[in-house]
Amino acid sequence: MWLQTLIILRAKPRGFHLVTDELLVGLPELKASRVGLLHLWLQHTSASLTVNENADPAVRRDFERFFNTLVPQGRAVYEHDDEGPDDLPTYFKGRPLGCQLSLPVKAGHLAMGTWQGVYLGEHRDHGGARKVLATLHGDGA
Repeated sequence: MWLQTLIILRAKPRGFHLVTDELLVGLPELKASRVGLLHLWLQHTSASLTVNENADPAVRRDFERFFNTLVPQGRAVYEHDDEGPDDLPTYFKGRPLGCQLSLPVKAGHLAMGTWQGVYLGEHRDHGGARKVLATLHGDGA
């Protein structure tokens, strides 16, 4: 089975957000896959996707603090600011994490570890809704 669908994630404030459940709601067909692979492609360069700890929200807040320290906003040395002072820093923040994930599927569920979840890194002050192209390749029930 091959399936491809566009999932629209609700707009979120700047920061790191657990979006695993929101992605699964947009992909009910995953439940029919005994074994497979889900590829997620975020269609934006000012945000990122990553897998990390899903239980303690402090981890997501620490991620935001880390990336803000690594790439501070409003530095005079940034030339590209066409869309505001958060423009170029969003691209720098997104590149170490990237815009795609490949996740294993087993028995109709994502086969992640107990404490793992998918994060959306929203690097813009006001990024808006985000589009994720989900491609599922799996063996149906």
